[in-house]
Amino acid sequence: MTDDEDQVAGLLLAAGGGRRLGGHPKALLEHRGHPLVEHAVAVLRAAGCTRVHVVLGARAADVRDRADLAGCVLVDNPDWEQGMGSSLRTGLDSLAGTGARAALVSLVDQPGIGAEAMARVRAGYRDETSLVSAAYAGVRGHPVLLGAAHWAGVAATATGDRGARAYLREHEAEIALVECADVAQPYDIDTEADLVHLE
Repeated sequence: MTDDEDQVAGLLLAAGGGRRLGGHPKALLEHRGHPLVEHAVAVLRAAGCTRVHVVLGARAADVRDRADLAGCVLVDNPDWEQGMGSSLRTGLDSLAGTGARAALVSLVDQPGIGAEAMARVRAGYRDETSLVSAAYAGVRGHPVLLGAAHWAGVAATATGDRGARAYLREHEAEIALVECADVAQPYDIDTEADLVHLE
């Protein structure tokens, strides 16, 4: 991995069990004729991530069977029920030793955030100290790019469903915000009502 663009790995968090969706894992929701996890991987690839790690949890065997995730590194999170924080820790651990110097972190349940927004955030990468986040009308959101120098700190504070939130709040002054409201909609697919966003 020598090129700058190869140093930014895509990290897709797709382990959730969809508690508020009647226990239907978000990774397996259908969007544009494919499982949502497949769509999310395609977005990261279109944004320029040649290496993509996917963290699986709920019904991981079904996700492997039903989604075309060829070329991805699939990482099982046995503690997925503890929340997104455990998946983020698991995913960052999986990138250690790969040569990746930053992770572009994406959530499987945000199909309104496409390749253009992902590419904008990825383009903010400078080196392993980079911290970059999408913003929507100035408010920080997803995706986020975490330089490798921050991984240990993020992992130490990632608990429950908070992911990197606590760490990013502590390092607010270091974050480069990239406005994406003109090209993306940062809604989550969390409840039955949100299913209207799927196509």
